[in-house]
Amino acid sequence: MINKILCAVIATSFSLAAFAQKSDGTVKSLVNADRDFSETASKNGVKSAFNTFAANDAVAFRPNPVNAKTYYSTEQDTKSLSWTPVFAKVSRSADWGFTTGPFVLDGTTKSYGDYLTIWKMVNGKWQATLDISTDHNKPLNKAVPQFVDPLDFFKPKYANEKDVLTGKGIILTTEKTLDATLKSYGIAAFGGFLNPDARLLFPGREPIIGKDNIISFYNGMVSKITLKTTKAEKAAGGDLAYTYGVATIDYKADLRESFNYVNIYERQVDHTWNLILQMYAPAER
Repeated sequence: MINKILCAVIATSFSLAAFAQKSDGTVKSLVNADRDFSETASKNGVKSAFNTFAANDAVAFRPNPVNAKTYYSTEQDTKSLSWTPVFAKVSRSADWGFTTGPFVLDGTTKSYGDYLTIWKMVNGKWQATLDISTDHNKPLNKAVPQFVDPLDFFKPKYANEKDVLTGKGIILTTEKTLDATLKSYGIAAFGGFLNPDARLLFPGREPIIGKDNIISFYNGMVSKITLKTTKAEKAAGGDLAYTYGVATIDYKADLRESFNYVNIYERQVDHTWNLILQMYAPAER
């Protein structure tokens, strides 16, 4: 499977990279960072670009989750990868966000797919903290950009470690409830967790957008899904969160397959958490 590569500029391009990564709390700054990330990958290659754009604790799925910097320290360099963000959101705390869109690997034959990168703001600059991608055929549909700024700014002044753990616990409980509901009611359970405009990124498929379209896709081919959550993180603004782990999918065609997944949640006005994006990539077991 082809994966989008975490990378950064070489020392001679450092000033450009530093400018590209600066965060002013807007989704525009995040999208610009991601675009510069892609441009740097194409011009300077993986190894020379890596240390600037990836956080020290960044996770890359290659195919299973590994420390991104450790992984790429021994990987072959490439300059044939590019990608374009088409959907992005930033938390109201302006320290957390995500970008997603199509990628192209222009090798002997072109490969296509979609990526998801989760970002955090460190010392006023965006750093990629999680990266995952999945492949599909050359896309037939043109993506419509959607870049969403938060409606307001909020960041607690005195949040401590206990508050952070409590926030993560809420997300883990939400996903545990989702998993239990899937076991009890099957695919129909997603109806109570998906946002109306949710997105699904699934291997072999172009992005599936909209709650009804996603449920229709699941109903057409999936018999059962079980989730085993590895990690959860919640933005300081309390509006966005993500989880990742391993999903086991039983197909109606009497086939079982394991995937690494990333779920992105958004808090609703009634304080419940809905899925706004789901990403699956084949796992190696």
